[in-house]
Amino acid sequence: MSSPQDTAQPQDTAQPQDTETLDQASAQDEPPTSVDPDSQTPSLDLTEPAVLRAALEALLFVADGPVQLAQLAAAVQRPAAEVAEALAEITADLDRRGAGWQLRPAATGFRLYTRERYAPLVEAFLLDGQRSKLSQAALETLAVIAYRQPVTRARISAIRGVNVDGVVRTLLARELITEVGLDPETGGGLYRTTSTFLEKMGIASVEELPSLAPLLPELDSLDLDEL
Repeated sequence: MSSPQDTAQPQDTAQPQDTETLDQASAQDEPPTSVDPDSQTPSLDLTEPAVLRAALEALLFVADGPVQLAQLAAAVQRPAAEVAEALAEITADLDRRGAGWQLRPAATGFRLYTRERYAPLVEAFLLDGQRSKLSQAALETLAVIAYRQPVTRARISAIRGVNVDGVVRTLLARELITEVGLDPETGGGLYRTTSTFLEKMGIASVEELPSLAPLLPELDSLDLDEL
């Protein structure tokens, strides 16, 4: 007869998971980074060709116009020859994949363009957006700007009682308003209407806008609290 001490005890065969191996595997999917000792924030390793190409694509994507080679080299802090080589690789890759946009020399620099074969689709999409009507919120915001210009976004929000950031972006995209400097007191951007606005309204200047007086209630009918 076996004693309790002779009875075989079950062994736990499960092995602890190698978290270090998993961490190393997941790290392979991340772009190489380094840490700035001053800011203690990760910074991209732009000495890696793939990271450099991605960084240049990001800069070109947000640029409003052609960007010079020297500007790009300064932005990524890499030699101009190295940047030129990366741009050539980006161009070749976009062409090889038949991407919807392409990188081309323009004026004194480089710029991303939509590929010519897709121009009819892009044109139709943009024109359809221009023909769409403005929302009530956009019309109200545009009216505030037209009659109070130049006016800050904060002042517009105060008058309308709502946040107008999205509406202002829409009006800027439609080229109905433009930013014309900073308010000396608050530092906020000042907005005013454009020539496109005048053209759409069929007037030569904002002085031709109809007076608001007939649309306002008579002062005698307002309570003191409303004043």
